Amino acid sequence: MRMIHHFIDGAAVTDAAARLGDVFDPALGKVQAQVTLGDAAMVARAVASAKAAQPGWAALNPQRRARVMFRFKELIEQHMDELAEMLSREHGKVIADSKGDIQRGLEVVEFVCGIPHLLKGEFTEGAGPGIDVYSMRQPIGIAAGITPFNFPAMIPLWMCAPAIACGNAFIIKPSERDPSVPVRLAELALEAGLPEGILNVVHGDKVVVDAILDHPDVKAVSFVGSSDIAQYVYGRGAANGKRMQCMGGAKNHGIIMPDADLDQAVADIVGAAYGSAGERCMALPVVVPVGEETADRLREKLVAAIADLRVGVPTDPDAQYGPVVSAAHKARVEAYIQMAIDEGSELVVDGRGLSLQGYEDGYFMGPTLLDRVTPTMRSYNEEIFGPVLQMLRASSFEEAVSYPTGHQYGNGVALFTRNGDLARKFMSSVEVGMVGINVPIPVPVAYHSFGGWKRSGFGDLNQYGMDGIRFYTRTKTVTQRWPSGGAVLDQSFVIPTMR
Repeated sequence: MRMIHHFIDGAAVTDAAARLGDVFDPALGKVQAQVTLGDAAMVARAVASAKAAQPGWAALNPQRRARVMFRFKELIEQHMDELAEMLSREHGKVIADSKGDIQRGLEVVEFVCGIPHLLKGEFTEGAGPGIDVYSMRQPIGIAAGITPFNFPAMIPLWMCAPAIACGNAFIIKPSERDPSVPVRLAELALEAGLPEGILNVVHGDKVVVDAILDHPDVKAVSFVGSSDIAQYVYGRGAANGKRMQCMGGAKNHGIIMPDADLDQAVADIVGAAYGSAGERCMALPVVVPVGEETADRLREKLVAAIADLRVGVPTDPDAQYGPVVSAAHKARVEAYIQMAIDEGSELVVDGRGLSLQGYEDGYFMGPTLLDRVTPTMRSYNEEIFGPVLQMLRASSFEEAVSYPTGHQYGNGVALFTRNGDLARKFMSSVEVGMVGINVPIPVPVAYHSFGGWKRSGFGDLNQYGMDGIRFYTRTKTVTQRWPSGGAVLDQSFVIPTMR
């Protein structure tokens, strides 16, 4: 049986007494490996390694750190096929989707290759009589990332690349469902020239999460996962005085106006709703057509497009998506479909019961389409996280916008229209963190920042971009005056001013 171990101080760490977790092959429904689950002592070991290595790494000038990031980028590109196959084998994504997962993380590595510029501070000459003021960004020390199963390459890279480039040490706690890729990335970072101990990987469950949140030397924690867990992680970490950045769940809406290019919108919606088996926090699981005529036309075209979708094993080059991640998750998604039916939704396309020859035990689900959904339904208000698309009909633009604005989640939203004035009104008024105009999955590019509103995000700073640089650094401001040989200034017992 293949074993997946912690990666601390530049080497695999075994623990004969540790608890073990099963890592499944979602296409076969069978255990393919076991992962060592850590405890508070293992977290302390990783933190001690990071604490010893971080001062020397931070002392390197930013240009030298950038050279390591450039080399890290090159190695990820060289090992793209290996990483994608590893990712697909444990997650279930088709290979093309796994490469997209890696590429979006790689783009953040590219962004932080510019860290010498990103860390530049500010300077004011002559802020007062003979007084100059300047600020600088300094690393916080040790940070940690708690990452989800659905993007085992992208999200660890979103977190660790900015943190490390800024001069910090970093600890990744990946999902125990697909833990191999983060370990391989840490190995490649070491090969790129990163000192031992700067990037450590500790596997585990809630025991490890709590140990990270409670360790006094961990100064910042980034998290991505469900909203309930995000809120818990945020609260516990903040109570311990840590800087926290916690991204939660989502229920993203796609609003279809009567003037939209319907064929393009359908192509976009099908890909956004069912790609990666719907296991994306930026998936588009709700479509809101405006007007009954728009809804009927959209439904007809969606049914035809869904009929052409191919569900297959990750290595099938013709498959649009593969299995969901686990048997438990498949059962959960199927329960939500039944819930929606019981609540009064109309089942248009039923994806349950799909079986592939030779892979009968795999966790496959066909695409599901539900119509006549209402905003009071629990299945609408909660995140399903599977290949399920719900249609919520609206009679007006204002009603359509009220649905994403009023929802508990506020991650992403998209509007499909040809009307620029309407689009401008929409983007300024909808209460959602990331907005797409004729773009179904509006994940920002690496030099902007990713983050949702409401229960989709806890904390003041978003992922990557300049917010990522701010999150992993502290600002220090210096006010200085040099004696000029003149008369001594009078004593002052009031607050200094620049008058």
